[in-house]
Amino acid sequence: MGFSEMLEQHPDRREEMTEAIKRNAKRLHKLTNDILDVSRIESQNLRLNKEKVNINEKISNVVNDIKNQIRNPDKLQIVFFKPKERLYVEADKIRLYQVIANLLSNAIKFTKEGTISIKAQLKDDNEIAIIVKDSGAGIDNDVMPRLFTKFATRSDVGTGLGLYISKNIIEAHGGRMWAENNLDGKGATFSFVLPILNP
Repeated sequence: MGFSEMLEQHPDRREEMTEAIKRNAKRLHKLTNDILDVSRIESQNLRLNKEKVNINEKISNVVNDIKNQIRNPDKLQIVFFKPKERLYVEADKIRLYQVIANLLSNAIKFTKEGTISIKAQLKDDNEIAIIVKDSGAGIDNDVMPRLFTKFATRSDVGTGLGLYISKNIIEAHGGRMWAENNLDGKGATFSFVLPILNP
């Protein structure tokens, strides 16, 4: 709102202020959607439109879309370790995209340099695991016990709703989600599993 008012007074700074307005409008849009999702989850009204999904294609699409969030591509990269076989799940495409994008966005937010890797693999005959590993700051000890609860964040820009929503989306699919700090002390790994759909 402030930038909109200033735009009238300083037309010479139109481009700068328009970008700020768009950036904050996107943040507000995301916050609104997150609050709606929390409401759906708590009222047990989260509906899924399940269909057959090629998990390799879905991850590739998210990675391609999310790469533009990286501000220092010369120091930080996302690598997708694509499995040789085609892996399928029965899932809500939009919700699955939302979860993977949230995990990758968080990894970018907390990783200044190094590598963010994502891979999909058969966990056993019945499940597919999706694993996101970063080389960032890791999960704060104070946050870890309540990581997947509402408003659990140390970030200045996040709301702490993304992981709560993501975990509930995965559980609504009959899956599980968890996280741990990496053994080498650099970064964290977020994982979730979904029931496999035999092609």
